[in-house]
Amino acid sequence: MALTRFDIATHGPGLYEFTGQVMTWLAGQGDGLLTLFIRHSSASLLVQENADPEVRRDLTEFLHRLVPPADNPAMSYLTHVHEGPDDMPAHIKAALLPVSLSIPVRAGRMELGTWQGIYLVEHRAAPHRRQVSAHLGG
Repeated sequence: MALTRFDIATHGPGLYEFTGQVMTWLAGQGDGLLTLFIRHSSASLLVQENADPEVRRDLTEFLHRLVPPADNPAMSYLTHVHEGPDDMPAHIKAALLPVSLSIPVRAGRMELGTWQGIYLVEHRAAPHRRQVSAHLGG
């Protein structure tokens, strides 16, 4: 069993890839199941394409259109608005997307597909330092 934590700096909404950090940590370890868990309620985790940056931009824009800021008239039903217009929408997005991931590991390498990467999805507008806990179990 191995445990670690990844610190990821964000600077607004978007997908922040940290596949390389996970690969470095896993190098030299054996087989197992990797569990990643984000320690925040206004951000998410995602396995997504890492070849074309347009995918990340389109996903970010889709999430913004799906759940706009609280000051958008379509969101007038929200009552939790005292932490800014992006806060409650961030919690909604985090409720829709995964906050944990499970990835098989063989001989210290994740069994990701050719174009897959691991992303932290930031839903808040302000910069944050996010933490992702990682566990490799046998």
